[in-house]
Amino acid sequence: MVGPRNPKELSNTPPKSPPEPRPSSRPSGATRRTAVGLILGAPLLGACSGVQQSLSSFSSPFSSQPSGPPQQPLVAGTGQVKVGLILPLSAAGNAGVAAQSMKNAAEMALAEFQNPNIQLLIKDDAGNPQGAQQGTQQALDEGAEIILGPLFALSVPAAAQLTRTRGVSVIAFSTDSSVAGRGVYLLSFLPESDVNRIIEYAASTGKRSFAALLPENAYGNVVEAAFKQAVGRRGGRVVAFEKYGADRATAARTVAQALGQADALFIADDGDSVVAVADAMTAAGANLKNIQLLGTGLWDNPRVFASPALQGGLYAAPDPSGFRGFSGRYRAKFGGDPVRTATLAYDAVALVAALARTQGPQRFSPEVLTNPSGFAGIEGLFRFRADGSNERGLAVMRVGTGGGVPVAGSPKSFGA
Repeated sequence: MVGPRNPKELSNTPPKSPPEPRPSSRPSGATRRTAVGLILGAPLLGACSGVQQSLSSFSSPFSSQPSGPPQQPLVAGTGQVKVGLILPLSAAGNAGVAAQSMKNAAEMALAEFQNPNIQLLIKDDAGNPQGAQQGTQQALDEGAEIILGPLFALSVPAAAQLTRTRGVSVIAFSTDSSVAGRGVYLLSFLPESDVNRIIEYAASTGKRSFAALLPENAYGNVVEAAFKQAVGRRGGRVVAFEKYGADRATAARTVAQALGQADALFIADDGDSVVAVADAMTAAGANLKNIQLLGTGLWDNPRVFASPALQGGLYAAPDPSGFRGFSGRYRAKFGGDPVRTATLAYDAVALVAALARTQGPQRFSPEVLTNPSGFAGIEGLFRFRADGSNERGLAVMRVGTGGGVPVAGSPKSFGA
């Protein structure tokens, strides 16, 4: 969801019925209409190639670059329910490019929803906390009932400081789960979801002993905690675990020596690094054909698909069909390709439009936003947890020379 699957917080990642929230896996007659999911003029409110943002840092990697002149506040839609959208529109480089694509997607969601009762108050935060605070303050003063954004982790607390005093919820796009919390929900693709899905799937196929190689950085730290918890939950064991920096060879040799005791080898890194790690393992004497390779959505990368050593490896990612459909509609409307984070803005606007239509005065309350049955978006099912993090329904993909091939589809509903 929610962002390009690549090693940085931001890399560069025919309409049906309107989107509806999904309140219950077994709806009564009164709630059946809202149980169809959030389908905002799209096949489910899509994925792959790049939806997870930051291996090396969970904040803006563009902060050292000068921003352009601030963009003037914009308004999209004429509805009565006011919604703030905070994006780094004037930020330099890819951050500004992504923000523009996300703004386009947000406006596309409004157009496809068919007369939603929403007015988007679009504010430029320039990619920094001060701008986020200023934009949030403006949106709140103008009557915003909920804030969508910011994109970067460092800007989220600046916005939340203001929204909490007003009892207003935030749906932010950062991949750093540490900035989630009371009233601050993340719609991004969190590394934890990938890890949980692929380890659960591997365990369901009989894998019990796991080896792992992870990068020594912020992304690796998050993945390490999720990996060890997921293996423990399934009664498995970690027989070898190493982290690496620039020197992958030493860690690879250590893991290679223990690989005979493992059923699966988990490698979580971006495409180039995963290939380098696999090559280092081969150089250390490991026969990767004899073990099930596992990875995260960062594997959804042409370099991975082209690597002979990684063929047959499994990774968790959103089903790609939703993003393909979204991209086609986006190209037809704007004449270019969307960034991967664009789906996050689309889904966020689709969600608030659906809630405004169906949920009455409590539309953006924590009780509504944390509905355990969740919502369906372009990137598949998602639901917010009370702690502000999220859970996503992901597919399991197999690495092939032509790209990722679905092995297990995205779930149609969340379990209890």
